[in-house]
Amino acid sequence: MKLHPSIRVVRPVAAAAVLASAIALGSIAFAPAVSAQTYPDRRITFIVPYPGGGATDVSARLLASKLSEAWKQAVVVENKSGAGGIIGNDFVAKAPADGYTVLIAITQIIQAPSLVSKLPYDVFKDLAPVTQVALSPIVLTVPDAQPMKSLKDLIDLAKANPGKYAYGTFGNATTSHLYGELLKKTAGIDMTHVPYRGSAPLLNDLLGNQVTAAFVDLTTAGPQLSAGKVRALAVGGEQRKTQLADVPTLAELGYPGFEAEGWVGVFLPGATPRDIVTKLAAELARIISSAEGIAGLQALNLVPVGGTAETFEATLRRDHARWATVAKTAGVKGE
Repeated sequence: MKLHPSIRVVRPVAAAAVLASAIALGSIAFAPAVSAQTYPDRRITFIVPYPGGGATDVSARLLASKLSEAWKQAVVVENKSGAGGIIGNDFVAKAPADGYTVLIAITQIIQAPSLVSKLPYDVFKDLAPVTQVALSPIVLTVPDAQPMKSLKDLIDLAKANPGKYAYGTFGNATTSHLYGELLKKTAGIDMTHVPYRGSAPLLNDLLGNQVTAAFVDLTTAGPQLSAGKVRALAVGGEQRKTQLADVPTLAELGYPGFEAEGWVGVFLPGATPRDIVTKLAAELARIISSAEGIAGLQALNLVPVGGTAETFEATLRRDHARWATVAKTAGVKGE
């Protein structure tokens, strides 16, 4: 049968299109393996969703320096602060999933789903956990000028004077705010919450006796605790901290619910090939557990962790449930 000339033209074009599609699909399927073999072959950017100078920023720069040395590639740190970390988190969630844009985040990223009604990303779908860098202990402190020597003293004082005393935190809907409101509920006390824009201004007013007590991170409070200018009454977390071995946990003192604590962690965009995630996790975990990594993080009063991506993901899911319970019990909502 003799075919119309137009059909003779279409068939080769269609065949070529099919062949091109097959090649393209084959390339996509093979791309992760190729990228993992060559990764990294250019500059890596660490995104810190907070201003420079804090523990998150300093620990990011420590990791960046050591990673650059190990992989012989430039690793730069870029601060993208705003909206309590959400801007920087979202930037990485929407970045190319190739391993070259890395997020250095804090506990806020797993607290936010329970505090903010709508986020521009889903932490479990749009971000891939890499490794947990370190724990960031939260300490209940009072100025040296205050007479309280124990948590019981503080609670007794607050109960005897409802609404008279203020406690400070490093911001609304932060770990310190959640801790403070949870303590108020579980201890049955009434203290006024005073939120600050970060730990540094909070510590300044604590030293000036402008607030009676404060939940502050150990990185910020450590030097003043050592100097005796503020006192630690209790710490959060599941166990006591080496730096404050004589300071009991809140749970030890009869106030459960404070087991979840602050941390610093590393993430990649959610669609990043698994072998790239694994490769970066292994190298960062090695750096964190090295003598220099441990010393550098401990100098910030952080507790080094490290570990695999799988371990960190399990921690995220556990802490998501923990913080959801804390937020509900404490009655805290984000702005």
